Parts: sequence; C-alpha cells; structure tokens
Amino acid sequence: MARLNSDPFQAIADTNRRQILLMLTGKKLSINVVADNFDISRPAISKHIKVLCEAGFVQITEDGRERYCELNPQGFDEIKEWIIYFEQFWKEKLQNLENLLDKRSGKSDDKTI
Repeated sequence: MARLNSDPFQAIADTNRRQILLMLTGKKLSINVVADNFDISRPAISKHIKVLCEAGFVQITEDGRERYCELNPQGFDEIKEWIIYFEQFWKEKLQNLENLLDKRSGKSDDKTI
C-alpha cells in the first residue's frame, strides 16, 4: 500500500475512521471495543486504525494481550494549521469586501449619532 495513508486528509476522508476518532475522544479503548461498535469485520477495523496511526491521529499501547487505541493530540496539528490558514485567508477577504461595501454605501468608520 502506498504511503497515502500518512496523509491526514486521506485518513479522515473515510466515515468509519472519523467515527473511530470520535469514539476515542477522551477515551482509551481496546481495538475489540472499537470493533464492537461497527458492522464491519475486526480486520477491517484494524486496517482503519492502522491508517489512523500512520497519519499520526492514533497511538496504540499494549497491555498484556490487549491493544488499546487513544488519540494523539499532536496528530491533528497539520489539519489545524491548514484550517487556520484558510480561516485567516477568508476573514481577510470578507473584511476587504465589507470595507469596500461600506465605502460604496457612504458609510465610514466614524459612527456618529
């Protein structure tokens, strides 16, 4: 399989993987517990979890025979930075548009009563 799985956007593109991330919010769950919440096979869940691990969203710890999944908060940094970049981009564009519309309608920054 290609390293596409390390792409965080590719990893969250799948509904099942997004549901797994939601399940792990604030919890550490065994792979079996995660799998019990889906109508797909345990090997399929394991593959989804592997993709999430490769993308950095999830980390696995072992306790005896059981493997536990938990969120890796730093794994979300790349997506967060991307969202912040475009949020700032659009805020600036919308502010420029608002300023232009205010100027055309004769409004100014002085708000006199």
